[in-house]
Amino acid sequence: MILAVFLVAANDVKTERVEDAPELIERDGRVFSLRGGPRAPQPTDHAWDPVAVYAPDELSEEEFQELFEINRKRVPELNLKY
Repeated sequence: MILAVFLVAANDVKTERVEDAPELIERDGRVFSLRGGPRAPQPTDHAWDPVAVYAPDELSEEEFQELFEINRKRVPELNLKY
């Protein structure tokens, strides 16, 4: 399984376990594009599934990076070493 992290907005993140990580995926009436992964985190004291990061397709790369940084404080999977 893959843990898909959907960066919806500042401080609004949804996660979902999925079988695969397509380039585009629709959730709640919005189209999200794959921005990273899926990648397997380096081993820690916890077993992690591969992680894929999605953001709204209409966001530029700069907007995605800002959204990622805002949300990484709250989402442990965004802070793992890969």
